[in-house]
Amino acid sequence: MRIPFTQVDAFADHTFAGNPAAVMPLAAWLDDAVLLSIAQENNLSETAFLVPDGSGAADYELRWFTPASEIALCGHATLASGHVVLASDPDRARVRFATRQAGVLEVARDGAGYALALPALAPEPRNLPGIVAALGVEPVETLWHDGGYAVAVLAGEAAVRACTPDQRALAQEGRLLVIVTAPGDRTDIVSRAFTPAFGIPEDPVTGSAHAVIAPYWAKRLGRDSFSAWQASARGGRLGCRLDGDRVVLRGTCVTTIEGTFLLP
Repeated sequence: MRIPFTQVDAFADHTFAGNPAAVMPLAAWLDDAVLLSIAQENNLSETAFLVPDGSGAADYELRWFTPASEIALCGHATLASGHVVLASDPDRARVRFATRQAGVLEVARDGAGYALALPALAPEPRNLPGIVAALGVEPVETLWHDGGYAVAVLAGEAAVRACTPDQRALAQEGRLLVIVTAPGDRTDIVSRAFTPAFGIPEDPVTGSAHAVIAPYWAKRLGRDSFSAWQASARGGRLGCRLDGDRVVLRGTCVTTIEGTFLLP
């Protein structure tokens, strides 16, 4: 079987930045074990698989796999998928994806980039002593969302950049996306995201993390729109806007590889 393969740097305006994702359209779903094996072979944070949606609810069904497992929500690979679909049809303005656990997600053209609408996952205050110890930080406050998201709010960008988690201890806290965030020096907010239980010690740029922290920062900043920088080694810039029960993320994408995956 020959499967089209596109690798995209999402939330990036040049190659070698943002978060790489593989986008692979299929005619029909393969066995889950095969999808996971393909993601392991690609060895990227996420591989996105698309199948045409026959229900009428969306244009495509969309699933995301890390090298370790399928996940419930992935922002950057959704943005990458929208980029692949919209780049192939210049007259098309938007594309809708039906997902298994996150509902219908939309990617629309937005100037030179795209706008990605994700569910707003507003976190609540909670003490997280094990996670704080594994992160090795002194947070201003800690937050939690039952979807498996933990947030440590720090005093400033320097503390976010200096964070050096004990990845083994962090993985033992469970299948979580762990976020550190603070006011930024050159953007309104800054963050980093760690997911060792999913086989990704640090995710380069994480759309779902901003679906969690955007409601918090909108309230704290007193406005619905703000700029964000994810301070990983690759780095990525995002525009964030809270729109009711959605978080709209703006970003650009760069296609880096096009080819064919040969499945025996």
